[in-house]
Amino acid sequence: MDSARFRGTTVALVTPFQEGGAVDESKLKQLVDWQIDQGTDVILPMGTTGEASTLSVEEHRHVMELVVNHVAGRRPVICGAGNNATRDAVVMTQFAASAGADGVLSVGPYYNKPTQEGFYQHFKSIAESTELPIILYNVPGRTGSNISAETTLRLSQIQNIVAVKEASGDLSQISHILAGRPEDFLVLSGDDALTLPLLSLGADGAVSVVANQVPKLFHEMVHAAFAGNWGEAKDAHFRLLPLMEANFIESSPIPVKAGLALMGKLDDNYRLPLVKISEANREKLRSILAELGLI
Repeated sequence: MDSARFRGTTVALVTPFQEGGAVDESKLKQLVDWQIDQGTDVILPMGTTGEASTLSVEEHRHVMELVVNHVAGRRPVICGAGNNATRDAVVMTQFAASAGADGVLSVGPYYNKPTQEGFYQHFKSIAESTELPIILYNVPGRTGSNISAETTLRLSQIQNIVAVKEASGDLSQISHILAGRPEDFLVLSGDDALTLPLLSLGADGAVSVVANQVPKLFHEMVHAAFAGNWGEAKDAHFRLLPLMEANFIESSPIPVKAGLALMGKLDDNYRLPLVKISEANREKLRSILAELGLI
């Protein structure tokens, strides 16, 4: 199964909301077009950054379809389709397939805190339910439990499990995955600030939050590293580092959406329990965006 098309920069796309809370379809389409124009390699709606956990099943499905249809083959689309109930993850994965997604991002079950065997059986069941490529998503800070390197490598032997988005922040663990993976199994950084260090170890790209605000510069950083232009990549990394960090001064995706609002890309709306950024942190963000010439 060809995994190379998922290499490079994947934007973990935000979901714009109208003031009343409805999905702002017009601004979502505009964001997709801008991402493509700026060079982003892969579009990923309905991940954590897309506030998928606050959308109903019907809305989740609608956003999948809307983004797939609007991208219209211009880029691969990976849809967030994870759930902590395996049966529900299977249903959402099958819907992503019917919507025309090129792959799914499937998060480790949250709250349940499964054993390593539980992780394996969860993802194996999802893989057996579809022919779509599956990208594992390991984010212990969100889910409460870690998918070990050994389990990831075991899962990498399943034909349509083609990649992992690693957001554990554990460089030793990720190094073991990089060292032991099959040749066509991708390792994607799930932490913007660790993307360049992981690329130096052979990682294949990133699923990025900061790419929402600076798609072109982030794309240039990753592809400079691919080309061996490490000085250029390092300069871009250091230039972006303050924004990468600022995007997590409050619960993500609050800061990244606040930044996009300051840039005029969307309205600063969220769904509870997420709320608007504090004014002090908004000013910090404004200063960083101004320094980058984004506002």
